[in-house]
Amino acid sequence: MITVLFFARLREQLDTEMLEFEAGPELPDIAAIIELLRQRGEQWAEILGDDQMVLVAMNQEMTDSSAVVKDGDEVAFFPPVTGG
Repeated sequence: MITVLFFARLREQLDTEMLEFEAGPELPDIAAIIELLRQRGEQWAEILGDDQMVLVAMNQEMTDSSAVVKDGDEVAFFPPVTGG
């Protein structure tokens, strides 16, 4: 099982905190997970679009969409953090 978490405004906009997907060859990397999420509807496609600033971490370490996922991994999406 791959656990996908959403934080901050992403969680609010998507009204989703967590999803789980079966690990397997159809989800080889984070890019495939993003594509699967975009297929959930227009709002998902817009929020996770290529032109959006969304950060991704796998197992609590920053990564990018080319990272290979396997059973037991945790993938988290969150907006960039700004401070002042």
